[in-house]
Amino acid sequence: MIEFRLDRGSGVATYLQLVQQVRHALRLGVLQPGDRLPTAKEVVAQLAINPNTVLKAYRELEREGLVTGRPGLGTFVQRSLGQTSMDDRARLRAELVRWVRDGRQAGLTLEDLEALIASVLTDSFRREIA
Repeated sequence: MIEFRLDRGSGVATYLQLVQQVRHALRLGVLQPGDRLPTAKEVVAQLAINPNTVLKAYRELEREGLVTGRPGLGTFVQRSLGQTSMDDRARLRAELVRWVRDGRQAGLTLEDLEALIASVLTDSFRREIA
């Protein structure tokens, strides 16, 4: 089951942080179709947020067709966003862990690494489209 975390200083609305975390979990295979999301009550107890915030996030996910609510049972994952095998994901993650470790040993900060990754991704997709 997913465990939500909030970055209160991010400037991103709380409900959107929840939505993004579910999307990431779906892309990474952490959540699979049929999995139940934590109840609003569980998320409220964990994060000390308003229940309506959780419900708003779950409604957004439902609107996107990612989850469905079943009255009295909970909110369940409808479909995945990941399109690669778990083996490929695990291999690529291990390579990325090594790359990040090398970057940190070279003295790069979190922000440096994020900027470098963002520029490589942007360049890669730009070339793919061109």
